[in-house]
Amino acid sequence: MERRVAERLRGALGPLGLEPHAFKVGWYNAVVQPAFHLPYPEDTLAFVILSTPSMFDKALKPFVKKERSKIIRDPVDQCISYHLSRVKEKFPDQRVDVMFDYEILPSRKPKFLAQTAAHVAGAAYYYQRKDVKHDPWGKKKIYGVCIHPKYGGWFAIRGLLLFPDIQVLFLEQPAPVDCVSTEEKRIELLEQFNFHWQDGRYRDIIEVKERYSEEQRVYFATPPAERFRLLGLTQEAQRIEFQ
Repeated sequence: MERRVAERLRGALGPLGLEPHAFKVGWYNAVVQPAFHLPYPEDTLAFVILSTPSMFDKALKPFVKKERSKIIRDPVDQCISYHLSRVKEKFPDQRVDVMFDYEILPSRKPKFLAQTAAHVAGAAYYYQRKDVKHDPWGKKKIYGVCIHPKYGGWFAIRGLLLFPDIQVLFLEQPAPVDCVSTEEKRIELLEQFNFHWQDGRYRDIIEVKERYSEEQRVYFATPPAERFRLLGLTQEAQRIEFQ
């Protein structure tokens, strides 16, 4: 069952520059605090969805061209929401729940920990302070970051698809690729991400096979209120979004 679902998802999302990676809810719940537990049985099938560098051209630009009059909030969020919601139509006989990376709980906490989900699904390695043996940061707060073996840091985690009616007792957990394997490189990665993230150097901590285009880099480096203009969207849509 998991293979059939995965193949159908890859067929629907792959042409859009989106990658689905399967995991069991229990893998995720086992490593997060109870406040972040996903409220499903541990054998429930789920997929974490990544956007790859090609998403900008394959999904976002066509979406903006087709739906420009309906875009009233962040164009990327609305594009991903549109496509993941449409995926549900591929499974008319299944319940499919969708969670997006930007959704928050009443407590103001995120609905799910995106980087942990990517790690347990084997999609990208979540490098954290605990992965460094000789910690040089003292009492400083150090945030972790996911690195993809193909895209380095040039990708994003966009959401989860959960299939509450599908239980996968025998799904084997894949280990994420440890592509930043030396102590020195891990320290460099966490230093760059925590203290110099704006220059984006952490994204190229490994030799990547694909990265964001110059147009895409400019887009994501632009303040959200000004991104509408880059996509040729109207000022009216901009006013609705940011009033």
